[in-house]
Amino acid sequence: MTGLLAIGLLFAASMAIGVHGVRATRSTTPDFLVASRRVTPGLNAMAIAGEYVSAASVLGLAGLMLKNGIGSLWYAVGFTAGYVAVAALVAGPMRRSGAYTVPDFADYRLGSEAVRKLCAVIVLVIMWLYLVPQFKGAGMVLHLVSGTPYWVGVVLAGAVVSVSIAAGGMRSATYVQGFHYVVKLLFIAVPAIFLVVHAGADARTEALRMDVSEWSRPLLDLEGSGQPLLATWSVLLATTLGAVGLPHVIMRFHTSATARAARRVAVGVIVLLGVFYLFPAVYGLLGRVFTPGLVRGGDTDTVTVVLPGEIVPGGWGAVLTAIVAAGAFAAFLSTSSGLLMALAGGLSHDLSRASVPRLRLAVAVGALVAVLLSLPARSVDINVAVGWAFAVAASTFCPLLVLGIWWRGLTTAGAAAGLAAGVCAATGAALASVLTDPGPGWLVVLLAQPAAWTVPLAFAVMIVVSLLGRPPEWAERAVLRLHAPGPAEAEGGP
Repeated sequence: MTGLLAIGLLFAASMAIGVHGVRATRSTTPDFLVASRRVTPGLNAMAIAGEYVSAASVLGLAGLMLKNGIGSLWYAVGFTAGYVAVAALVAGPMRRSGAYTVPDFADYRLGSEAVRKLCAVIVLVIMWLYLVPQFKGAGMVLHLVSGTPYWVGVVLAGAVVSVSIAAGGMRSATYVQGFHYVVKLLFIAVPAIFLVVHAGADARTEALRMDVSEWSRPLLDLEGSGQPLLATWSVLLATTLGAVGLPHVIMRFHTSATARAARRVAVGVIVLLGVFYLFPAVYGLLGRVFTPGLVRGGDTDTVTVVLPGEIVPGGWGAVLTAIVAAGAFAAFLSTSSGLLMALAGGLSHDLSRASVPRLRLAVAVGALVAVLLSLPARSVDINVAVGWAFAVAASTFCPLLVLGIWWRGLTTAGAAAGLAAGVCAATGAALASVLTDPGPGWLVVLLAQPAAWTVPLAFAVMIVVSLLGRPPEWAERAVLRLHAPGPAEAEGGP
């Protein structure tokens, strides 16, 4: 009951903040999608961090660490390092492009409606892959704290997020996500510190009794492949380069007033993520000591919520569980908000250049599809599904953005061929990993986390096909605009 009350209060506060965003919203497409580019750097950094710290961070990372060992922390390294790449390669130029979305950028850079629509389809693939684990986490946590059926949390999360976004657009999302970052940090960090202090000598005693030699290996061994170096490299490629190509991340930088402000936002996000990722590791470590049975039961994603009650029985344990559950729900809601914004852009703005009413309808449709996909996905590890989304983003939009920004030789045919190769290879590998069982070895890694070969493939196809043709005649001017500072930046503005 305590956990349900905490989640209810979080819902109420989120809705109240979302209503404040609705009051400030204007009925225009630029305001709905990018808040008229008037979000301050500090609030924007908090909103992006709130959006980025998803179920994979709050639940999935600790669960993978419990199951696969300390090497799972490479996910956190990649998630944070991704923003270093974003700040260095795309944040400023993307803001100067004037585009709202990745398909908008493709249209600006290449002038091709076909490539724009292909990008819009890829946006849908990435966003639905990313939304499913968020709604799965909501259903799972609500079931743990209240006993309600799994589907109730899935449907409830979908309804709350879609109503908030459909009503207030990017402004509501920004305010709610900034609030959620604070909630997530406090509600995950404070219980973690309390549990470490309370466990104390008991944790050390239990740890000494356990054989942790394999569990403590520094590299990640996916699916028991026996190829930890390849697995670690592939995960780092997916998480680092995937951040560069995530549509909801790219859309966020268009809410900044200038390219310089966009870069400042990216640097701020790196700091905020670095602070947060100190704490999921605590739950994974303590989970290995106090809740090893979750590995046998296949419920490792629940360790963050289950652990407080195992270490601190009674009333205080219930309070800590409620706090952690509310923090986890904040992760689901804030990430889902950003994903639905990008999904609505793909369904409506990028495919048909629709009006605000159609954008709102697209939010509802996108949420409904995500809910339906989440209902049978309870057995899929959260980080696995998120890893697929990152792999697709790294294999499609990362090459498009990097080459489109830094190489004037990119052609329409090259971009289309590379995007098609990347999305087919990454999604095909993910599907094959579900339907087949190749056993230990390098093949299981290349299917479960295919970025090690799909990212080079996409880059190579884009470059080779582009070299066989000629870039658009305006390519040099388009690239120059991406790197030339605007008036505010030239005068030392924000």
